[in-house]
Amino acid sequence: MSVDHYENFPVASWLLPKHLRQPITHIYWFSRSADDIADEGDHSDSWRLQQLAAYREALSQIEQGSLHLPPSDPRYKIFTPLATVIEQYQLPVYLFADLLTAFEQDITVKRYQNYEQIHQYCRHSADPVGRILLHLYQELRPDSLRMSDAICTGLQLTNFWQDVAIDWEKDRVYLPLDALNAHQLDESYIQRRCQQQPTTSQQDLQWQQLMQEQVRYARSLLEQGKPLVQRLPGRIGLELKMIILGGLRILERLDQVQYDVFTARPKLGKADWLRLGGRLLFTRF
Repeated sequence: MSVDHYENFPVASWLLPKHLRQPITHIYWFSRSADDIADEGDHSDSWRLQQLAAYREALSQIEQGSLHLPPSDPRYKIFTPLATVIEQYQLPVYLFADLLTAFEQDITVKRYQNYEQIHQYCRHSADPVGRILLHLYQELRPDSLRMSDAICTGLQLTNFWQDVAIDWEKDRVYLPLDALNAHQLDESYIQRRCQQQPTTSQQDLQWQQLMQEQVRYARSLLEQGKPLVQRLPGRIGLELKMIILGGLRILERLDQVQYDVFTARPKLGKADWLRLGGRLLFTRF
């Protein structure tokens, strides 16, 4: 999971109620620091897994109601405030453990055969973020949780399709291999594009068709989650609406560049944010 996965995490957003900004910030730093352990630097896989195991052990202490980390422990500044937030808002510890499972999987799993495996990854990497936020917002109806999962998985897939080239440099391919095969492609096409080697016009067309399907599916998930906006009051609902609109806009950008994520990573610029401001005000969900 790239660091950019957290560009949609509503940290300290002016749209958030003031009383939730600090708790969400502490949750963010837990997630971000664990992500950095899994992704950043040139550490060995064994070191990364060992550090994540130490994070899991600290979560276990919190679950047992007895966090005991000395101030000299690097985990102290992350887990001491996190323990307070978990206790105050009665957040399920397993959701944080699920995030750690995804970070561990980033280290140990580099390819995914089908969408079933991709969805299993998203259930750990993305969906817990939305469920943690819904616990903070005290909106726990089962269909609200399902809509949250759809939004979070849709955002995760959007990030995957933005980052095909970036992930290739980390030896990760999140496109399902069976989808590549269905379009008579394999990962050697990604390699050639990343290395600016020539490809055939037929291969490029097959790539566009493949990515069009992936973008369409991610968009459908974000659309499924739209009704959740109406269940969240005031500024919380506006925050979620902006996040969904942002994801949909990135998918639009992918369509516009015909899924050429190798020349430049599609991302939101100043003009996009101005456009999103208008959509926030005038688009009905």
